[in-house]
Amino acid sequence: MCTGIRFSDGQGNVYLARNLDWTSGYGEQVVVTPTGYAPRSPFGAVPSIEHAVIGMGIVEEDTPLYFDCGNDAGLAVAGLNFPGYAEYATGPVDGAVNVAAYEFPLWVASQFASVDEVEAALKDVAIVDKPINDKYPSSLLHWFIGDAHRSIVVEYTSDGMQVFHDDVDVLTNQPGFSWHHENLRNYLNTSPEFPQDTVLGSAHLTPFGSGSHMRGIPGDYYSPSRFVRAAYVNNHYRAKGTEEENVSRAFHTLQQVAMVDGCAAMGSGEFEITIYTGLFSSRTTTYYWNTYEDPAVRSVALADHPTDGDKLVLA
Repeated sequence: MCTGIRFSDGQGNVYLARNLDWTSGYGEQVVVTPTGYAPRSPFGAVPSIEHAVIGMGIVEEDTPLYFDCGNDAGLAVAGLNFPGYAEYATGPVDGAVNVAAYEFPLWVASQFASVDEVEAALKDVAIVDKPINDKYPSSLLHWFIGDAHRSIVVEYTSDGMQVFHDDVDVLTNQPGFSWHHENLRNYLNTSPEFPQDTVLGSAHLTPFGSGSHMRGIPGDYYSPSRFVRAAYVNNHYRAKGTEEENVSRAFHTLQQVAMVDGCAAMGSGEFEITIYTGLFSSRTTTYYWNTYEDPAVRSVALADHPTDGDKLVLA
């Protein structure tokens, strides 16, 4: 399972971050896709790389399989688990731009500069169940896409392409985004305000301290609960000014929904953990991350590597 958040620094920069939660990693690492790289796009949806891309993923058959990434124009995307709901086209659709599920993040980040551009293009897109090979079947995902101005959620189900305006800038897993958004109405009573004293009969009751108006915010790891908790924290976090403060904000926010070993078993009996937390900052075009075993935040800036070469860079 996973959680994603987006926020802006108010100066025209986006921060899009996510937890990747699972039982084990995939050997993921930071991958840079430069503009001279020649994509191997099965249906030609990614004919060339218009924007250099940096993010976390793996490389298979000289193809970047991004879990999340951002580009040199300040657009970012993350794929989150969506089993039981995601349902891709079984083959290319006539008259559509056919995007293989595995290349969707690359398609977004390499071809477009804004959420507006992506949303306009999605009207003609079919997402196709075309694995890169037998080793990696298509992951059942929905996608969280953001820039400095707003974010959207893309879901491809039995109803076809659905695009949602994500006005709370949060995404978790199943059920779909519209259900999660509606569920927030169950938490209208929550706030960060300090509680007032209460008179009950002849008793004058004072609060133990701050935080009582958060009562009701769920603390479990279930996807609906993580959505509510992430939405509360992300939207109440006070605005920050510097890059360092905003990086700290992202990691502190996602710590509130991070999964700890031994606390949530899957059907297989294996326990989920937060494999890594990743963050793309358009302010410095930098990718930041830490892992379950090493909480120290590391970073790679796109400017640290040639962005016009023809080879993928593993940072």
